[in-house]
Amino acid sequence: MSSMPSVPPTTNPPRPVGLLAELTYRCPLHCPYCSNPLNLAAYREELTLDEWRRVLNEARALGVWQVHLSGGEPLLRRDLQQIISHARALGCYTNLITSAVGLAPARAETLQQAGLDHVQISIQAADPAGSDWLAGTPSFARKLAAARLVKALGFPLTLNVVLHRHNLDQLAAILALAEELRADRLELANTQYYGWALRNRAALLPTRAQLQRAEIIVRAARARLAGQMEIIYVVADYYSRYPKPCMQGWGRQQLTITPTGTVLPCPAAAQLPGLPIPQVRERPLAWIWDESPLFHRFRDLDQWMADPCRSCPRRARDFGGCRCQAFLLTGDMTATDPVCHLAPRHDVVRTIVREVNEAEAAGATGTASALTPDMYRRQ
Repeated sequence: MSSMPSVPPTTNPPRPVGLLAELTYRCPLHCPYCSNPLNLAAYREELTLDEWRRVLNEARALGVWQVHLSGGEPLLRRDLQQIISHARALGCYTNLITSAVGLAPARAETLQQAGLDHVQISIQAADPAGSDWLAGTPSFARKLAAARLVKALGFPLTLNVVLHRHNLDQLAAILALAEELRADRLELANTQYYGWALRNRAALLPTRAQLQRAEIIVRAARARLAGQMEIIYVVADYYSRYPKPCMQGWGRQQLTITPTGTVLPCPAAAQLPGLPIPQVRERPLAWIWDESPLFHRFRDLDQWMADPCRSCPRRARDFGGCRCQAFLLTGDMTATDPVCHLAPRHDVVRTIVREVNEAEAAGATGTASALTPDMYRRQ
């Protein structure tokens, strides 16, 4: 495990563009790939409405103009309308990221009047049985009704589908559903293995054959729906040749504020050991962004990056990959992301992928028509 050396503040750090405001970790769903932290009991003292107003003021002063309202389920905040109204008054673009369970017509109209700009709804699968099983509760019908309501009210609609072994074979049907719902944007995001998804990786990781079929389907859909629906396809990390540029660089464009006011460069950063996590109840957001040790830890590539990343021509493109993924797979947060085929510990990823595909060849892995009921669920 790497220690944390003293890192001097970066001169004139970049300004943030987007804020992921995680308003609550409460949620009616129990998805096995949930991005909520495992220790939910530590997040009970949620920021108040006045605290969120102050945080939004400080974020806007820093340069933030996109506010993504997430959770958990943000609809469970009774003051969501007031939070949206305040962000909109500051000139921010507001995006509601929701399961859509509880998005009734009266609530949706109230949020529209408050100035909400955009709605993103999660879809678990293309059929009621698969969707409700993955969500851990009956919700498919309500999601479709909410998506139709969002379009009827004139909102831009994004559908987000987390892809994994149990729904990748439904990709054509998922695309057809998005087209039926008249989605403006479809995010097909292969599972990122942190938190609950990491705990369930053995049950979620797709096979190489599934991904090859999926890429063919996505290419054809992009060509057919060009100008009608934007399709974003996030490649599966463990099968990628190069790592993703996590958050477009540590502490460069984005920040996350949790329900209790801790501030992170990315939603998963709290699991990195030895990094003091700043709090908006204790420090101004400007100090956290500009001066806190956490946000400076990996901002200056020359301060921490070693070869092969340091001399790689891609280093300013992918920033050495994901620090959280590097730590979870190697125990060293400064390591080259093992997803990269050049990484010294790429063997870790190769082994994980090989085991899944060997199990598939032996007929031991499940598919969308044979869902395994033994996944851990967020409680």
